[in-house]
Amino acid sequence: MRVYIDVAGAALALSKCFPLDLVERQYEVPARRCVRGPTSMTKHCPTKLAYFDDMQALQYPAIFIAFEQVDGRLAMILDSTIFHPQGGGQPADKGVIYSSGFRFVVEDVRSNDGVVFHFGYIDNSQDDYEPNLKERQEVTLQVDAQRRALNSRIHSAGHLLDICVRNVGLSHLKPGKGYHFPDGPFVEYIGVIPLDQLQIKQKELEQEANSLISIGGKVFASVLSYDEAVQWCNGDLPSYILKGSTPRIVRLGDNAGCPCGGTHVADISDIKNFKVTQVRSKKGVTKVSYSINP
Repeated sequence: MRVYIDVAGAALALSKCFPLDLVERQYEVPARRCVRGPTSMTKHCPTKLAYFDDMQALQYPAIFIAFEQVDGRLAMILDSTIFHPQGGGQPADKGVIYSSGFRFVVEDVRSNDGVVFHFGYIDNSQDDYEPNLKERQEVTLQVDAQRRALNSRIHSAGHLLDICVRNVGLSHLKPGKGYHFPDGPFVEYIGVIPLDQLQIKQKELEQEANSLISIGGKVFASVLSYDEAVQWCNGDLPSYILKGSTPRIVRLGDNAGCPCGGTHVADISDIKNFKVTQVRSKKGVTKVSYSINP
C-alpha cells in the first residue's frame, strides 16, 4: 500500500506552523475537534473536505469563517472547501473565492489539524486587506479547472502504476513514496528488479498501463468503515490505518483500492496516455518515473 510523501520545499515558510506529517494525513475524515489557528487565539473547527464527496466539482458554495495571517501571508478559513490542500504527493489547487463585490485569488492551500488555509490575496482591496466580508457570509469557490484536471490525471496515473506493477509479475514490489507533481512524477517501491529485466519491465509497465487506459473503468472514492476499507483493499489495508478509523479509499475499476485523500479522474480512460520514462533499482528500492501528455 502507498505511503505518500511531501517534497522538498513543500513547507515553504509554513514549516513551523504546518508540519509535513499533518498535511499528508488526508486519507481520514478530520474529527470535529476545534483547534487554534497557527498564529491566532481563535479556535477553528475542521474544514469539511467537499471534494471527498465529489472530486469533479469545480464550483461550490461555502461559508466564510475568518481571515488568518500566517508568516506574513493572508489565508481564508471556510466551513468547507473543494480546494485540495498540498499533501499526499499532490500539489494544491488554485482558483478564486468570490461574492458580490469581493474576489480572493487562491495561490496555495494547506491543511493544519484538519483546518484548511486558503492562501492568496484580495485583488479588489487597496490599503487594508479586510474587505466588506462578514463572518458566516456565503462565498463561492471556483477551482482552476485546467490545473485540477492535470493534477488528477497525474495522481490517478500513479495509482494505475501500482496496478500495472502487480499485473506484470512484480507483485514483490511494495509501494512506498509517491510524488505526483507535473515536474517529474514517480513512485518508489520497496524491492528490486534484476538489472537484466529493467528495460523489459519498463516496456511491459507502459504497455499494460495504456492497455488499461484504453479499456477504461470507473474510479471510485469513498469514506468507509475500517471493515469496509479492508474489503475494498482486498484485505491488504496498510498498518498505519488504525482499526476503528474511517479512511477514504480510492479504487480504479475492479482493482484493489488504497487509502488516498487526493483528487482523481472519473474514469481510467481520462488519464489518456502513460509513458514510463525510467526504471531504476538501487539499494533495495525501485523508482519508476512516468509522464502523461497534457
